Amino acid sequence: MSMTFITKIIMKLQKVKYGKKLKIKGLTYVINKGEIFMGNNVTIKSSFLSNLIGLYQKTIIMTRIPEAKIIIKDNVGMSGVTIYSRNYIEIGNNTIIGANTKIIDNDFHPLEVEDRIKDIKDKIKSKPIIIGDNCFIGCNAIILKGTELGEGCIVGAGAVVSGKYEPNSVIVGNPAKKI
Repeated sequence: MSMTFITKIIMKLQKVKYGKKLKIKGLTYVINKGEIFMGNNVTIKSSFLSNLIGLYQKTIIMTRIPEAKIIIKDNVGMSGVTIYSRNYIEIGNNTIIGANTKIIDNDFHPLEVEDRIKDIKDKIKSKPIIIGDNCFIGCNAIILKGTELGEGCIVGAGAVVSGKYEPNSVIVGNPAKKI
């Protein structure tokens, strides 16, 4: 049995919706506690040699709570990516997401010390992420909560991105800035 077949069975059992020609290379972890939709012709690379830049991890796509939603539109490609939602993440058509990128719409833990010690999940801050059509995100980038990338944006390798960027922006650095 291929990893693609196994992953697709697991996705169906978790009520993940996906379009035609979903391509999966290697074991991909999909955990759906909310809603996940993938459009047509989505490619997910998750095995070591499926991307020769080098993958540090397998792809992980996760909605953490029932209200969370991930929408991956048509012709999106990704390699060894983490997409982790407690809110809303949308990835536009024809977007390429480089190896080992993290797209995270929340802080994972409460930021206040006492709330973090008590592990109060309701205190975890989150904001939607919108990535427009035709974007290119370089390897090892981190896309943080509240980010909006307009159509055609390019994110440089290793950038740590937060904020709103107009269409066709080139964004680099840590913290990321438009150049």
